Amino acid sequence: MFLRGAGMTLFISIIATIIGSIIGLVIGTIRTIPMPDKGFKRFILKIVNALLTIYVEFFRGTPMIVQATVIYYGTPLFFGIDMDRNFAAIFIVSINTGAYIAEIVRGGIISVDKGQFEAAHAIGMNHLKTMLHVVLPQVIRNILPAVGNEFVVNIKDTSVLNVIAVTELFFQAKSIAGNNFRYFETYLIACIMYLIMTLTVTRILRIIERRLDGPDNFNVIPGNQMQVQKPEDAVRRKNTN
Repeated sequence: MFLRGAGMTLFISIIATIIGSIIGLVIGTIRTIPMPDKGFKRFILKIVNALLTIYVEFFRGTPMIVQATVIYYGTPLFFGIDMDRNFAAIFIVSINTGAYIAEIVRGGIISVDKGQFEAAHAIGMNHLKTMLHVVLPQVIRNILPAVGNEFVVNIKDTSVLNVIAVTELFFQAKSIAGNNFRYFETYLIACIMYLIMTLTVTRILRIIERRLDGPDNFNVIPGNQMQVQKPEDAVRRKNTN
């Protein structure tokens, strides 16, 4: 039961973090579109920004446990749709994550030097091409630690989904403790399993960050190619000189 619960926790966290990151990336990019001076486009963009702001503020300003109960029990009441618990869990965590990632992406875009926007526009790029080819590659690398932190938070916050009877790790631990009445041992095991999952994910993300950073030392050679200069090569060259 512990292993099944841990598997469900990881499954929901991974899928929801990926979907939430995509949602946040799209929303964060839209919210940084320059506002036109006048016209119909300005009106539409204002409405879109207002709706996205409401979405972000609502899901950042309310607890996930309340969101889970409102969405899961409110959907059949207002729309007549009986949601599957696992689908509801992924949906709830995804849109919650998307709200946080949207602000992270918006902050990352704002932090990029304005000169890069001006240079891209000067060579004929529109806002979309500037984002795709100039800004977002930098933003994605810069926000990776924050996205990784959101992934770790999702692993822990899936425990609130037991309120809608999703069989994640905390739900399984509660069921086990209710059967054997050994609360301390049961929740201690669950605590250790959460810690193992979060530490493992954190370690993997650190490795990915180092891979994206690349080697520290480069040596420029003819033909516009980059060659890695190893530390021992640099010492040997210095001694030779």
